[in-house]
Amino acid sequence: MDRLASLTAFVRVVESHGFSAASRRMNMSVTNVSNHIKALEDHLGARLLNRTTRRVSLTDTGKAYYDKAVLILAELEEADQIALAQQRAPRGTLRIYTSVHIVRFISPALADLLRLHPEVSVELMIGERAVDLVEEGYDIAIRTIHSGESSLIVRRLSPWRHFLGCSPAYLETHPAPQHPRDLAQHNCMRYPYYPFGDDWRFEGPDGAIVSQHVSGNLLTSSAETMRYMALQSQGIIFAPSFFAVDDFQSGRLVRLLPDYRGVEFAISAVYPHRHHVSAKVRVFIDMMADYFTSHRQWLDPDAAALGAYA
Repeated sequence: MDRLASLTAFVRVVESHGFSAASRRMNMSVTNVSNHIKALEDHLGARLLNRTTRRVSLTDTGKAYYDKAVLILAELEEADQIALAQQRAPRGTLRIYTSVHIVRFISPALADLLRLHPEVSVELMIGERAVDLVEEGYDIAIRTIHSGESSLIVRRLSPWRHFLGCSPAYLETHPAPQHPRDLAQHNCMRYPYYPFGDDWRFEGPDGAIVSQHVSGNLLTSSAETMRYMALQSQGIIFAPSFFAVDDFQSGRLVRLLPDYRGVEFAISAVYPHRHHVSAKVRVFIDMMADYFTSHRQWLDPDAAALGAYA
């Protein structure tokens, strides 16, 4: 038995003062309406309606049941309206997880979201680990590298690549590499979450992919530590464009092997559901797409904003 359908049929019969009028109101046959009422009475083990050829009236049990049924349907309608409102206009708490290094790109979109949609609040958590969006209750993650979970929906926001570089002082005591294989002779600072481990991958001048295994005396998940060590002339860094672009533009770091580009990755918005995405998630993703379009010159090593380093 469909309890909700039977409950609705019962209330409509009472409101319409008969089965025929209720059937027209519900766009349902009189037989189906009657079957719903019978199923409800059988389930309760009590008669709810007195039926005669001329009228339908409530029994004492039916009257008590009707009063509660009306409240249930009204609360259900209210719940439906709340859910519909959530889909039409952004509201509620938006829980986001992202990397610390791309907060600079996310913050302007968040500022606009909160300014334009005062019924939205934001919980922004930052880290480098791969969170389980569903298990941990996040609405969306902005990731620099997507791990490929098939159950998640991915919207690509912007491409990006790694820079290979070092400080000018490092080159005073070490020969500049001329090919990725020369990196085997250098102290390379390594990041444990790089997708290919200690095999750094490049796209060569002819478009072919070149992989070079590297080693060094520093392995850290702290990009800031790697940046500091590179600036202190301790070795070579393979840095995301959105992280070290200022250092390359200022000359604090020198780009190495400009003909060999780091393989392309993408910053993506990742979320759990394709259908019935809430308005707060949908609006935020659209804002992020607009902002990242304007920021792509910061995210691509070959963009004009990098000048001589492109």
